[in-house]
Amino acid sequence: MGDHALVGRCVLVTGAAGGLGRAFAEAFAQAGAAVAVADIDIEGAEQTAGLIRDGGGQAIAHAVDVTSAGSIDALTRFVVARLGGIDVLVNNAAVYAGLKRERFENISEQDWDRVMNVNVKGAWLMTRAVVPVLRARGGGAIVNISSATVMSGSPLWLHYVASKGAIVAMTRAMARELGDDRITVNAIAPGFTLTQASVDLVENAADYGVSRGALKRASTASDVVGAALFFASSHASFVTGQTLIVDGGRQFL
Repeated sequence: MGDHALVGRCVLVTGAAGGLGRAFAEAFAQAGAAVAVADIDIEGAEQTAGLIRDGGGQAIAHAVDVTSAGSIDALTRFVVARLGGIDVLVNNAAVYAGLKRERFENISEQDWDRVMNVNVKGAWLMTRAVVPVLRARGGGAIVNISSATVMSGSPLWLHYVASKGAIVAMTRAMARELGDDRITVNAIAPGFTLTQASVDLVENAADYGVSRGALKRASTASDVVGAALFFASSHASFVTGQTLIVDGGRQFL
């Protein structure tokens, strides 16, 4: 993966204790980047960093609560001190695992606020904290993780769909505001992907939605990481404000 020209870059991935976040972290490390693995689950984050180091890569781990500005500031200071800076931020942390699918009028206010705080406020706070570091490096890339559920209007989890729709909107507005700083902002909208959280969420997960796709197989985390590598690389230096759907052709928009 060296052709993505990420050797020597410093990448911060949130929500990287497992699932897609771990896959992103491992892929960036394989591409030659130094990776900061952040998650509220510090044990899982340490495991991810350990896997990267065992494979010959460079990684550090730190706990973060993305709903807390203080926690994010501590993370940012730690990463800069250990890695010298940040070139790429991947806003992956989100509430997804364990969500109950139900009609929108049955969603509790507490659950709504929790999803919005982590998925939307968290991405805003993380970006706000990291942008000054990117500016100091002369530019960089922000990769936000949305969801293809925004495009399909997937029913029975309105809080999640709405939060990921906000990520698409934030991506566009941030791209406008940060262009003069040579910071690109793009989003990835994965379709249903076979992570542990997805398997726990849906029965017969391996077959879920496969028949609707142009490519009739289930998506795995390895199918999604290429989009992140591209957006983070110099190959995408003139691409910003975009959302790339990675779902095997289940919808074309």
